[in-house]
Amino acid sequence: MYDVHEVVEALSKLSYKDALAYWVEGEREEAEFYRELARRARDLGLGEELVRTFEKLAEDSLNHAAELEARFREAYGNAPRSDLPPLEVLPVLEEFERADQLEEVLKAAMESELIAHESYKLLAERVDDERLRELYSKLADVERGHYEMLLERYEELKKRR
Repeated sequence: MYDVHEVVEALSKLSYKDALAYWVEGEREEAEFYRELARRARDLGLGEELVRTFEKLAEDSLNHAAELEARFREAYGNAPRSDLPPLEVLPVLEEFERADQLEEVLKAAMESELIAHESYKLLAERVDDERLRELYSKLADVERGHYEMLLERYEELKKRR
């Protein structure tokens, strides 16, 4: 696990180019995370609604990555690269081996998305560069939307129990 405050501090010092590269890489990693959650949910027979939610989150992340990479390549002429860990991907996959762990996995994923939302919102308030402020504000909105999708699945799960 990494320290969120360290990541936020590092992000607050990035240029627009580096922040955009960070976002592209983060969206790719997030897509892999949700794709794996979808696979495990399907393997565990946890219902198509949950599988579709995870697949939708993966697809959204891939689409964001593709759009952002195109913007990056157009502006800078090369592929984006970032070594900073993404805020929104928590190492919860190792723990998701049984259906009875779903509630904990959803809570951890929701917490991760909420931490990312709050961190990007804070960054948008801290940076001086208008393009960075806009970039971080958009990231905050995206992560809030992910949180809300997961919250909906979590509430449905709680009603069934």
